[in-house]
Amino acid sequence: MNTTATVSTISTIHAAAAGRPTRTSRHDAAAVPAAVRSEWIKLRSLRSTAAVLAATVIIGFLLSWIVATFVKTDPYTDEAFTVSQAFIFSTILTAVLAAIMGTLSFTSEVQHGTLAGVVAARPARWVIVVAKAAIASSYGLVLGVAGMLAGYIGAVLAGLDTGDTSGVPSTIAWALLLTTTAPLLGLGIGMVLKHGSIAISVLLVWSFVLENLIRGFAPAGLSRLLPFTAANGLLGIRSAGDTDETIAAALSRAHDAVLFGGYVVAALTIGTFLLYRRDPS
Repeated sequence: MNTTATVSTISTIHAAAAGRPTRTSRHDAAAVPAAVRSEWIKLRSLRSTAAVLAATVIIGFLLSWIVATFVKTDPYTDEAFTVSQAFIFSTILTAVLAAIMGTLSFTSEVQHGTLAGVVAARPARWVIVVAKAAIASSYGLVLGVAGMLAGYIGAVLAGLDTGDTSGVPSTIAWALLLTTTAPLLGLGIGMVLKHGSIAISVLLVWSFVLENLIRGFAPAGLSRLLPFTAANGLLGIRSAGDTDETIAAALSRAHDAVLFGGYVVAALTIGTFLLYRRDPS
């Protein structure tokens, strides 16, 4: 037994000395499940995980309940809100919270100085990205379900009529697609900017301030290409800055999904490239 181990070690040393790789892509791929488990343990141990989930439920419930109790009618159509409309209202906020958690999954490693150890344990850095992406998107899915369920309960308890439910299944599917991919956008932004406060500030300022300003001045054909405009399109929700021109120029949900996915892919690609290029310390 010891002889076999010694021969194996000597062979590995000789292979390294001869310039031959001692780790193959198969070994890297085999490390993905362990990396995913590691990321799951990190997510489960963070206080923010439970806090964000609780915030999602509270916001989902309160927003639909407040709309049903105090607003009651759609200001654009003058028709009474229904449960089939109100349950989705908080989902854009859920997507932003999911994106923030995706950002923190990387920037917290930098902040606490653990990224160097993670890279040392996983020299193939794409494994780290895949593991973080898998856990972040799974958590986003949970947030999406929790937020919509809380919104539904809030709308029902407020006494809203059920309304037309024929489009509810597709709305749920598009909403979950958004909350599942939003953390990946946040992860990409976190890998690009590295600093948690800066990354979260950029995400919040862009989604709630800058994009709305751009939409107010840019042509409708251009503003429809913005990321969170696409996110609203996925939910089928009309935002405060929408005009007749922007509504007429709006993309279909499928096109909005492709557009938002393009931003996600771009952020992850740039972030992964920088992860390989930068010193992890």
